[in-house]
Amino acid sequence: MSFRMTVEDVFVIKNRGVVATGPVDSGVLRVGDTVYINGGPGVRVDGIEKFRKTLDEATVGDNIGVLFKGIDKSQIDRGAVLTAGGEDSSTAFIV
Repeated sequence: MSFRMTVEDVFVIKNRGVVATGPVDSGVLRVGDTVYINGGPGVRVDGIEKFRKTLDEATVGDNIGVLFKGIDKSQIDRGAVLTAGGEDSSTAFIV
């Protein structure tokens, strides 16, 4: 099963990067994985946190924050869909 998460909030942590928060809808996400924001170019997952605890992976039902160091806040918005695992990008816009 491919990873999927709908973004509920986005914020910047100074000197760390951009964080997208939300519940994991399906699949598993691991630090180092590549995710696609609304089917766009791939972005590396630099960290995962759940209630201020650092995780190596997140699974279905976890409400997490995903840290990205290589993007700007303007590249991701509330309602965006993060996908991974070869999912067809045309399905990334279905909410």
